[in-house]
Amino acid sequence: MIEPDLEELSLEEVFAQARDLATTGERHILGFTGAPGAGKSTVAEQVVAALGPELAVLVPMDGFHLANEVLLALGRRDRKGAHDTFDAAGYASLMQRIRNQPSTTLTGDEAIVYAPRFARELEEPIGSSLPIRPETPLIVTEGNYLLLDSGSWPAARECIDQVWFLSPLESVRHDRLVRRHEAFGKSHEDAELWALGSDQRNAELIESTAGRAERVLRLL
Repeated sequence: MIEPDLEELSLEEVFAQARDLATTGERHILGFTGAPGAGKSTVAEQVVAALGPELAVLVPMDGFHLANEVLLALGRRDRKGAHDTFDAAGYASLMQRIRNQPSTTLTGDEAIVYAPRFARELEEPIGSSLPIRPETPLIVTEGNYLLLDSGSWPAARECIDQVWFLSPLESVRHDRLVRRHEAFGKSHEDAELWALGSDQRNAELIESTAGRAERVLRLL
């Protein structure tokens, strides 16, 4: 697949183009991906806030982190955030439910799909936290591995209408990562080690998937 050309857009242009997907009476799913520190969570949250709850809701992939006790049992706790530290099949199943939600015959509370979220203050996923109503036209999802072509990730990708790959300058991405790790309690030295170690290995894998995105964006 030919990698899309890099597009430079303002945040307001991203809002406007996301709004075009929020067609009342139809269900669309928009995904944001990119390497750690690319700004996926921030941009996805801003898009949903700009469109408002009647048009959009956010369903982050991070809600499918495996619990820390599971990662410890698997020997993967020290590389949390790698593609095999997520419940990819669970995420794919949720995307399929969300894709088909408006066409089900369920009504009332039974028609609501509940998604998990990731509590950064606990470093753990919290189940059934995010209600998704069938009348909401645009579902925004974000995560590192939306374009990975192995395991259950392609099944999730089939449910997503468009995936936009965020590609900031490398220096910007690195600085964001270090500040994020420091904000959650790491020393500057440990934050740098994590950003250049586990995060960087994940980044190289994720960046190799950019050619599968509909668009590659750099925000102005």
